[in-house]
Amino acid sequence: MKKRFKLFLTTALVLTAAISLSQMSVGGTEAAAAGTATEQVKITQEISAFEFLMKGGFFLIPIGILLFYTIVVIVERVLFIRRMTQLNKNMLNEIKTDLSAGNIQGAISTLSRDQTAYANVVREGVLTVGRPIAQIESNMEKVANIEIGKMEKNIGHLGLIAGIAPTLGFIGTISGVIKIFYMISITENVSIGNISGGLYEKMISSGSGLIVGIIAFTGYHLLNGMIDNYALAIQKINLEFVNLIHRPSNGDKA
Repeated sequence: MKKRFKLFLTTALVLTAAISLSQMSVGGTEAAAAGTATEQVKITQEISAFEFLMKGGFFLIPIGILLFYTIVVIVERVLFIRRMTQLNKNMLNEIKTDLSAGNIQGAISTLSRDQTAYANVVREGVLTVGRPIAQIESNMEKVANIEIGKMEKNIGHLGLIAGIAPTLGFIGTISGVIKIFYMISITENVSIGNISGGLYEKMISSGSGLIVGIIAFTGYHLLNGMIDNYALAIQKINLEFVNLIHRPSNGDKA
């Protein structure tokens, strides 16, 4: 009887120890899994913005090139147009005395010091003084159109980029979706992780293309607005110049 009791006690102790070890093993596995998940989350959080952007795929390369070119064109054109459209409000008053005295060279020298689109147009008018008014106005208008053409250099590229960049982004997304479904057809593994992970990476391409398109579209219209302001102002300058050379100081017609 005592032997049976000892055997039963020994068996109970062994079972208790086994259960304890099993629980410890499960707890350790869960802790390890939790630690792994935490590490994965930490790694995901520590990914850099550049690395995240590069997940967009091959089409981000031409989109990035278009972004760089867009910024270069916008900055260069803004600086050029601002420099050429700085209006000297006393420009006509400065040449009025020379024109009244018939000193054409003095007026030209004064205008030559003003390296703006306004001065270039008025200088053409001074060079044609003595000819019919219609011809003077025509020459000044032609020079104004030439100056506007200089300002519009490369601006048309921005309008083209505004349409191309979003299209490249959409093509990149479509290409990524095709690859996702192709992998699903091969592996027959349809999981939310595989689909969403690949899809969000390809949506980066669409987002980048749209951002570049918006920048190019905005720059295109802002620059054209600056040129339109010049075109309106130069018409006023031309009218004032014609009145200056066509009407003497006493108000009678020449």
